[in-house]
This record gives sequence, structure tokens and C-alpha cells, in this order.
Amino acid sequence: MTDTKLLAGKVALVTGASRGIGKGIALELAENGAKVYFTGRTTTRDPSRPGTVAATEHEIAELGGEGVGLVCDHHDDEQVAAVFNQIAKKDGRLDILVNNATAEMGSMVGQPFWQLPIKLWDDVIGVGLRSHYVASWHAAPMMLAQQAGLIVNVSSHGSREYLMGVAYGVGKAGLEKLTKDTAHELKQHGVTVVSIWPGLVKSENRLVNATTTPEGKVELFGLDLEHAETPHFSGRAVVALANDANCLERTGQYFWLADLARDYGFTDIDGSIPNAEKLHEQLLQGAPEFWRDVLGGRSK
Repeated sequence: MTDTKLLAGKVALVTGASRGIGKGIALELAENGAKVYFTGRTTTRDPSRPGTVAATEHEIAELGGEGVGLVCDHHDDEQVAAVFNQIAKKDGRLDILVNNATAEMGSMVGQPFWQLPIKLWDDVIGVGLRSHYVASWHAAPMMLAQQAGLIVNVSSHGSREYLMGVAYGVGKAGLEKLTKDTAHELKQHGVTVVSIWPGLVKSENRLVNATTTPEGKVELFGLDLEHAETPHFSGRAVVALANDANCLERTGQYFWLADLARDYGFTDIDGSIPNAEKLHEQLLQGAPEFWRDVLGGRSK
């Protein structure tokens, strides 16, 4: 636990935090003093997809932080409402909402949209976009009562260019519009809404497929992970935003994590600022084969 509790007294909710970006954000918020509620669906251990709700809660406790794991399927509005009702009942406030929950996307990669089932659209848009709207809908009245708050939507450059598949790109583009328009309506109430763009993240379910070359390089299906980010990098970005007294000036915008790192002076856990632009070039050269391997059959 860090000596300086930057977010002491703050209450946060992170959706989709059994593993990966959501977990990294939950850990960093808790380590910096926030009480962190987080949601997830995974309750059973799976070696190919490490991470459960209980495991994240345990790691937060080991840091000396306060974490409350809630099993929640963000397809189900009643389950989502129950999460917010519990926060309101227990704490009476919500300072930070991180919308991170996503659906499984492996089956779309490398497949034309007309060959995919309509249900895939419903899953990707229903969790990756609709659930962010629903969570923001619940959070807004709580934040308005305080005349302050921060909503962070985890998005990607797939909102601007082709990446992984049609439904993915449409969902991320919609998320950028959701960010911009909710920010427009919430700004007068002191509530900031931004989206963040991680690069390739070294999440647990990806690292189980990584290999180390004789030269010591860590690779994922042939891609050098030198410029990839840990999930903690996203978490440190959220902490920096939440601790910025002038954060409202950023509302309605999207940010590459590396740009926020340079602005705020934080790094990844190894002390570096990952070069997302360089990695972006490598990913585009390898897509869609790389993403099919990462998200598809070989990653399960």
C-alpha cells in the first residue's frame, strides 16, 4: 500500500474486473485509498483464463485496500441495479465509475460480418456499449447529488479504424459518442466523462499463451511484447484523472494512456511509458491473424 492515499474517502465502481484492464484499475484505485466495488462473472478458476471475482478481492486485501467483489452479468439490468443499490445503501455516494465490462469477441475476428450470427452483435453492443450506458444512467444521479464525479469509459482506437470486426468497431465508436454526449449533459453538474485508449495489454489470459525467446524477448503469437502495457497502466491513468482537480477540463475527450502518462508523470510498473504508437503499427501489420490467435481458439 502506498504511503499517500490520494483517493482516501472516495468510492469507486469498476465493471468487469475479474482480470485484465478492469482488475488492474481496481487494484490501483484500492492501493491509492479508494473503496472499490467491482463486478465480474467469473467465479470458477480456469487455467486458460486466470482470474475470478474472489481472486481480485483477495489481491486488493493483500494490498491493504478495501475491495467488494460483486458477481454481476451486465446483460441483466436487474443485477446491475442491485449493484448500485448496494453502493447507495452502504456508502451513499459514488465518486468514480469505470465502464470496462466487455463480451467475448474471439469468434468475430477474421470473419465477415454477414457470416456471423446476429447474436454476436447483441452480445458485443449489449455489454460493450449498452451496459456502459446503463451503468452511467445509474451513476449520474449519485454524482449529481455531490456535484462531482468521474466516469471513465475503456475504449480503443477501434473506434476510429477497422480493428477485429464490424460489431467491435461500431461498439467503440458508439462509446466515444456516449462519452462526448454524456459529458455535455453532465459538465454543468461538475461530473467528468472521458474515455481511455489502452494499447495491447498484457492481461492474464494473454500471458498464458506468451513465450520467451532465447534472447529473452516475451512474444505473443510472434509479436514482441516490449511495447505492451500491464493492466496497472490503465489503473494508474484512472488514479491520475481522479486526483486531478482540473479534470473537468478534459471532459468529453478520449486519451491514449501514454499521453496521459506524459501529462501526469506516471509510468507502468516497470518504470516505462509503453510506446502504443509503435505497437499499433505492429498490430496493424499482423491483423486479423494476430487478433484471431489472441482472441480466438488458441487463447481459450
